[in-house]
Amino acid sequence: MNAKSMIDTIEIRKRAEKDLKALPKTDGRRVAEAILNLKPNLDGDVKRLTNHTPEFRLRVGTWRVLFEIEGSKVVIYRILNRKDAYR
Repeated sequence: MNAKSMIDTIEIRKRAEKDLKALPKTDGRRVAEAILNLKPNLDGDVKRLTNHTPEFRLRVGTWRVLFEIEGSKVVIYRILNRKDAYR
């Protein structure tokens, strides 16, 4: 993860969209806001994961947003509770 890399696009896959819609409303809003704050410089509690795919996670309370970086695009694959995120 390069701190100077500029993110200009966020793509949310269908599975992640379903995950987001299933969250309680207040949590869903917090997660959606955190996702939008990833632009342009990966702001937030972002960490590169070791031995895991997708390669990055964004922590929002007990929720984990699992994503990859493809050039200047963030691709979000799943939004899961921390107890389920790394299985």
